[in-house]
Amino acid sequence: MGLKIYLNGKLIDKKDARISIFDHGLLYGDGVFEGIRSYNRLVFKLNEHIDRLYESAHTIMLTIPISKIEMIDAIVRTLKANNLNDAYIRAVVTRGEGDLGLDPRRCHSPTIFIITDEIKLYPKELYENGLEIITVPTQRNSPEAVSPRVKSLNYLNNILAKIEAINSGVEEAVMLNAQGYVAECTGDNIFLIKGGRLRTPPPYAGILKGITRDCVIGLAKDNKIPVAEEMITRHDLFNADESFLTGTAAEIIPVIKIDGRVIGNGKPGKITLQLRKGFSNITKKDGIRY
Repeated sequence: MGLKIYLNGKLIDKKDARISIFDHGLLYGDGVFEGIRSYNRLVFKLNEHIDRLYESAHTIMLTIPISKIEMIDAIVRTLKANNLNDAYIRAVVTRGEGDLGLDPRRCHSPTIFIITDEIKLYPKELYENGLEIITVPTQRNSPEAVSPRVKSLNYLNNILAKIEAINSGVEEAVMLNAQGYVAECTGDNIFLIKGGRLRTPPPYAGILKGITRDCVIGLAKDNKIPVAEEMITRHDLFNADESFLTGTAAEIIPVIKIDGRVIGNGKPGKITLQLRKGFSNITKKDGIRY
C-alpha cells in the first residue's frame, strides 16, 4: 500500500498529492507547520504541538479553517491510514492559492496537508558517540523581523546555516543572534551542563520554544537538576562539562565537540544520558493513542 497524504480533508495517494504552483506557501513561504512524533502508536505531546501550530498561524494572521479537534482527528486518521507504529508527522497550513503578488488577501482558502512517514535525522552512531558542531556566520532571524517563535515555512535562514555546517564537514551548526549570544542550531535547541547545572538560551534570545526543549527542562527539574534559561556565549559552550541538542526529530543527541573544542571528556555525559533515558520513558506514556 502506498503512502497516504491528508490534503484539504481527503486522504489521497502520495503520487496524487499536489498543490497549485500559485500557492503562497510555495511562492513566498507564507505558512506554518509542526513536526510531531509518534512512538508505538502514541502521538507524543500532540496537544502542545497543535497549540503551537495555531499560535504560529495566529501571529501571521492566517486563519486555519478547521478546529484543533478536527486537526488532531486528521492527524490520527492519516496515521491509521498508513499503519505506522512509529512515525514523524508533518502538519502544514499555507496561505493558499493566490496570484503572483504578495497580498495575502488574494488567497481565499488555506491549504492543509499532513504527511506521516518515517524519519532518521542522524545516524545511530552519533547518538552513541556524540555530535561535532560548529558556529557559523549566518545569524538567527531577529525576533523583530521573522520571529523564531513562529514555526513558518520560510526556513532559508536555517538552510544557509546548515549549508555552512555541511561545507565544514559537520552535521549541525550553532546560530548566534545579532548580539553575538548563542540562539539555537539550524533545527534543534541547544543545552549545556556546567557544574551539574543545566543551561539553555531563553526564548528572548531568538529561539523556537521547542516542545522537546520544554520536556527536557521539566525532566531536569523532576530529577533535582538546577535549570537556568539565560544568555549563553560561545565561551560558555566551549567550557561546558556536557552539551546536547533537542528537537522533535533529533530527540536528544549529545554534542562532544564545538568549533574544534572538545566538550568535557569528549564523550556523552552522565546527565545527558540520564535525561535521554528519562525522555525515552516519557514517550512511552505521554500522548494520544491511535
